[in-house]
Amino acid sequence: MNPDQRSDDQPIRSRELPVAAEPPANPSDLPSDEEFEETSFSKWILPISLFIATIFTTLWAGAYQVYNGPIHGPVNFLIEQPTMLWQGIPFAVTLLVILVTHECGHYVLSRIHRVPASLPLFIPGPPYFIGTFGAIIRLHGPILNRRALFDIGVSGPLAGFIAAVVALVIGLNLSTVVDRTTTHGMQLGEPLLLQFIAWLVVGSIPPQADIILHPIGFAAWFGLFVTSLNLLPIGQLDGGHVAYALWGSRQRTMAFVMVPILIVLGYIGWPGWWLWAFMAGLWGFGHPPVHDINVPLGRGRVMVGWIAFAVFVLTFAPVPFSFR
Repeated sequence: MNPDQRSDDQPIRSRELPVAAEPPANPSDLPSDEEFEETSFSKWILPISLFIATIFTTLWAGAYQVYNGPIHGPVNFLIEQPTMLWQGIPFAVTLLVILVTHECGHYVLSRIHRVPASLPLFIPGPPYFIGTFGAIIRLHGPILNRRALFDIGVSGPLAGFIAAVVALVIGLNLSTVVDRTTTHGMQLGEPLLLQFIAWLVVGSIPPQADIILHPIGFAAWFGLFVTSLNLLPIGQLDGGHVAYALWGSRQRTMAFVMVPILIVLGYIGWPGWWLWAFMAGLWGFGHPPVHDINVPLGRGRVMVGWIAFAVFVLTFAPVPFSFR
């Protein structure tokens, strides 16, 4: 598939949720919001300012993606065509809805489990690609047991995944099928779920044809990509939280297996996987312990964990970006 845009920048990791190693032994000692009183700047002004900046940069990126005039770079585009920013609305709104849904999943479950958390801090990025590096949520207290760790870890990817699937269906309905010889530049990988939904929405297309994704479809594709990245079973990624909650210390073994796979994929496919393997080494393969690892998850959470694993398989693209 081919996005309706021009860029070879690569997205980077969007978030990590820190977990304290030695929380209080007594649940009554759980930290309250008052104990982690934030300044008005860090609590409200900074998150809102970053979000407004990210709205602008994603609008800018979305408008530049669909710009068909002479290519002078995004800066000259903004100077010469400022009134065209509105054309970035479909992409920017879709992408931000997916990211906000993802972060709200983490935030809501953090509050339910009485873990003080900041509002999402969105990170604006250059407009050459998507205009953002994602978002982070800062936890100001410990995650005490497996259930809380699992719920907070799995909620973001699954919430964002649902939003991305809805956007993908809409985006594919607005996309066009063209002869493959007319497409060039960056090609997007096609995870299993995308292939299936494209078959349902667009129908079977001949090998010599290609789908030019509408900006809504491209934002949805990126939402699936971010979901798969976050579900890697490594350290402080969401997948690391979920794997540790499900399987304890075996999560570290899964990370040791995953990193060589990323290195091989970087050699035969997308070199960006080397960066992820390197970052995994910096973050650490293993997961910090929680206070009570023996709290049972229950059958329902285990089933949700396997659903998250299935989501990872269905959204993972071994070669997410290629060029021709």
